[in-house]
Formats: sequence, structure tokens, C-alpha cells
Amino acid sequence: MPTASPPRTLPSKVPEITLVFWIIKIAATTLGETGGDTVSMTMDLGYLAATGIFAALLIGLVIWQIAAKRFHPFLYWATIIASTTAGTTLADFADRSLGIGYPGGALLLLASVIGALAAWHFVLGTISVRSVRTPRAELFYWLTITVSQTLGTALGDWVADAGLGYGGGALLFGAALAVLAGLYFATSISRVALFWAAFILTRPLGATVGDFLDKPIAKGGLEMSRPLATGALAVAIIALILLLPQRPGSHPGAAESQR
Repeated sequence: MPTASPPRTLPSKVPEITLVFWIIKIAATTLGETGGDTVSMTMDLGYLAATGIFAALLIGLVIWQIAAKRFHPFLYWATIIASTTAGTTLADFADRSLGIGYPGGALLLLASVIGALAAWHFVLGTISVRSVRTPRAELFYWLTITVSQTLGTALGDWVADAGLGYGGGALLFGAALAVLAGLYFATSISRVALFWAAFILTRPLGATVGDFLDKPIAKGGLEMSRPLATGALAVAIIALILLLPQRPGSHPGAAESQR
């Protein structure tokens, strides 16, 4: 009697979580802010239309990523950038067009992130990056990433608008990331929890840095051209990928990955 085929398990298609990963992640989230604003504001397409464009691009890249047989750095980071640009315009749409403001948008998106992580853990029993080796795990991974990118955008805008400004917001989120790094090296707190906390916080850091680059001087920015800033960041990311090769890997602290 034939037996059922085991689930299709693929090699890891996410990069090893190293300092290089976090450097490129912050650059990608900054590009997501300037790129999203370029399409929604500079090109004047509006938040909803821009979200539709980036969402379609993201869906296509996620399908490509899942279909890939191995780790491709440019494909992976293109998908991350698509998720962060979609997150930028989606957060702006929730905060401004829906009229719920930054606090309402941030709380709604925080609930969405918690829901995505809870669903992932309920179905697969873990939310560790080490589990991202099957199509189903990859779907949860990219869903969680996209929602977390959107939450990060809303948090960055909320903090900047609350009075800290873009420079102050960048310092706040940079300090929060430094605290997480200290906890990683000095404590035994769950590495999975620290990873997702850091992943979320790199987004508002990128959002505030991106806004600092392209917002008007009167609002605390440098008033750089959004397309120019986006292009410069894209070149920098390509250079980083080429100069600092990455390999597929897993979440650090493998022994604690299920915590």
C-alpha cells in the first residue's frame, strides 16, 4: 500500500542572521520609506494606488521566492524591499486615509503582527526563522514580515509626529536596538523573541531616517529628492550584497530556536 509523500522540505532560503543582515535590512527599510513616498507622493498616485502596485510586486516576488530551489540574495532582498515599500504606503493609508491617526494605526497593526505570529505558531508550532524551509512556513514568514514592516512605518511616523522629530526618532529606535543587542549578548532571553523585536524596530529606524532625508527642511528633514535618495540607497544595497556575500543560514542560538 503506497504511503503518503512527506511534506516538501527545501534548504533554507533566508540569509544567516549576522551584522551584515541587519545593515542591509536597515538600508532596505530606509529605501522602502523613500521609495514608497516617491510613488505615493512625488508621483502623486496616492496611498491606495501605490499600495496596490507594491502589493502586486510583493506577491509576485513571494511566489518566485517560494518556487526557488535555493537561497538567492538579490531575490530575497528584492522581496524584503517590496514588503517594506508596501508597508510604507499601507501604513500611510491606514494612518491618514482611514482617519484613525498614528496611534490607531499602530495599535491595529500591532494586533495584526501578534495575530500573524500566533497563527504561524498555532499551525507550525514555532515562529523561528529556522522553520522557514517549507512553502507553508515561507508564507507565514513573508506575511509576518510584511505586517511587521507596516507596523514599523506607523511607529516611526507616530514617534516623529509626537515631538521627537525624525532625528530624535532615529536616535530612539537606534537606542532600542542597542538595548536588544545588549540583551542578546548578556542574557538568555529567547533568541526568537529578540529577533522579531529587532526586525520590527529596524523598520521605524529606517522610516525616520528616510523621512529625515526627504522631508522639507521646515519639518526637520534634509529635503533631498525622493527618487535620488531611493536610487542612492538601491545602489548602496546592491554594493553591500556584492561586497559582503551572504549564505543561507538560520537564526542564531539554534538550541533556543523553539523557545
